Amino acid sequence: MAAARAPAGACDSPLRFVMAVMLALLMLFPATLHAQTPQRVMDAAVQSPDGRLEVRVDTQADIARYAVYRDGQPVIAPSKLGFLLNGSGKFEHGIFLGAPDYRDGHEEWDQPWGEKRHIAMDYREMRVPLLEQVKDKRRIDLVIRAFDTGIGFRFEFPPQPQFDGPIAIDDELTEFNIAGAGDTWWIPAGEWNRYEYIYNKTPIDQVGTAHTPFTIRRADGLHLAIHEAALVDYAGMWLQRIDGQRFRSHLAPGPSGPSVIRDAPFHTPWRTIQIADDAAGLYAASDMTLALNEPNKLGDVSWVKPMKYIGIWWAMQIGDWTWEAGPRHGATTEHAKRYIDFAAANGFGGVLIEGWNKGWEGNWIGDSGRNLDFTHAYPDFDIEAVAAYARSKGVELIGHHETAGNVGRYEDQMADAYALDERLGVHAVKTGYVADAGGVLRQGPDGENVWEWHDGQYMANHHVRVAELAARHHVGIDAHEPIKDTGLRRTYPNLLSREGARGMEYAAWGEPTNPPSHEPTLVFTRMLSGPMDYTPGVVSLTGKEGRAIPSTLARQLAYYVVLYSPVQMAADLPENYEKAPRALDFIRQVPVDWERSIVLGGEIGEFAVFARQERGADNWYVGGITDDHARSFDVDFSFLPPGKRYSVTLWQDGETGGIDGDRFAMDVRTFTVTSEDKRIVAMKAGGGFAMSLQPVE
Repeated sequence: MAAARAPAGACDSPLRFVMAVMLALLMLFPATLHAQTPQRVMDAAVQSPDGRLEVRVDTQADIARYAVYRDGQPVIAPSKLGFLLNGSGKFEHGIFLGAPDYRDGHEEWDQPWGEKRHIAMDYREMRVPLLEQVKDKRRIDLVIRAFDTGIGFRFEFPPQPQFDGPIAIDDELTEFNIAGAGDTWWIPAGEWNRYEYIYNKTPIDQVGTAHTPFTIRRADGLHLAIHEAALVDYAGMWLQRIDGQRFRSHLAPGPSGPSVIRDAPFHTPWRTIQIADDAAGLYAASDMTLALNEPNKLGDVSWVKPMKYIGIWWAMQIGDWTWEAGPRHGATTEHAKRYIDFAAANGFGGVLIEGWNKGWEGNWIGDSGRNLDFTHAYPDFDIEAVAAYARSKGVELIGHHETAGNVGRYEDQMADAYALDERLGVHAVKTGYVADAGGVLRQGPDGENVWEWHDGQYMANHHVRVAELAARHHVGIDAHEPIKDTGLRRTYPNLLSREGARGMEYAAWGEPTNPPSHEPTLVFTRMLSGPMDYTPGVVSLTGKEGRAIPSTLARQLAYYVVLYSPVQMAADLPENYEKAPRALDFIRQVPVDWERSIVLGGEIGEFAVFARQERGADNWYVGGITDDHARSFDVDFSFLPPGKRYSVTLWQDGETGGIDGDRFAMDVRTFTVTSEDKRIVAMKAGGGFAMSLQPVE
């Protein structure tokens, strides 16, 4: 290529000569010079499609910051951004902003199953390069998506010579400086019992280190929830309060040294902030988490079937049966066939069998499940005969893989275990990772023991590996003691449900038990992240050694509408359902897959009322629960299609009911409504109600 010619008179002076040389170089190598001297901006901003939310990015003392505003008022005050990179120090100081790029986005799809069939969301995206002007001159891009219901942002590490080889991240320095006083509902992160704690309610400035979703109600009524979406090949994010109302992300630790090790290019999970006027709007805003995940990677998932199930489980929780073989062994051929008969007679799709496999003897938790076997049954459980018997009755077995946190042993057996499930016609497996936080065991490359956290990078990858392998055998997963839900069910629709909070078993033996405020708290905290296998329907209202469960019979029915899961358990013993036919009548008919879901009303930790439409049908169901205060709720039926009459069956606490009265007192009434009607329904202390609405032809 010929050199660029200098203009006439360019050499009349030394200054003109220098300018001519620079001009010639610019003409020869424009792209190179632009890459070395990127355009610098002082700040950048992006708004939600409706214009109410705005995210602003700037620098102060050469440290990048972001802030979030709603209707011009601060929601997240200016908050720092950065990383602590192992071996190369901080990516925080000496930062300037490159010119932003913008695009409009739209996510729309039909869920194969879910709280609603159709989801459609618009957003505006802004990409801002964060560029070091000192040291290594590294670049990390900040990508922000602004929805009408909140924001998501993540960091993208593009390929560059400065990141030659694996990038080790000790921690993120992302901050959330919450504007405005208020209260929070949170559980501690980094403690032994994983996510299984009763929620604390404290002022914002009295939080320690918290798991997400992290829910806030400001004094002015604005509701926020901080969480993350698409947690893949990365460590889970905890929130550590630094001072006042300023929080910093803290990544779950790695086994030694960095929390995350990745090769560029890669991106972090999305950090999300849901924003709404009230608790009902906060729940509705959770669609944003799904929209920030990738679409279905599994292809045809018509084999994924939501269902209600019963199981050999509660009898172990109350101490009647055992997981290990012996005189009180639960998972015997005889017991399994009896449960299958009950399931077939009452329309339940599956029977969970816990304790079927060898290896439960002794202190299986303390031994990290070193003897657990996922392909061989105890001698008193004829797995082939039981599976064949279930098929003959139109019922499926639900498998159980308890690892005791020994994921190394489990991964060695997974392929054979899921192949066995496929051969037996098992299309759902409940996995378990019972171990103290930080006590997940695997083997390193030299065979040494390596201890991981349940929400560390390795376990994030493990759960994806399980989903992918199970999908190849047409198996859905219900994970207990899991990593938290971050919307990956959109990408892997066989991730049906998970635990990740204190479930019904704590009502049987927990100290303390789950208080009546627990479930209306879960709705607006844990349930913001996705489905939960709470295992409801304990109609005996009795736990271990005759312990009274602080609930009412009507409340147990309401859980099926309020606490969403596509696999819902009827947790009690068959003989207890036979003693409670009116309760069983509702449990038999309530669906597990929904066309639409509407929060009719609720306050965090106080009450929650839902209306859900059965998928593919005109039937609706309404459920409500309250804390330990009696209250009445005015059900507005305007969600019904106009011009149609509906026959309503109502199950509600009886006049003498409530946890301080007759917990079993329940009235069943019928009446007719249209979309123009309202009806006040009373809930006794610790109680609730359930409704079935069928169109009148």
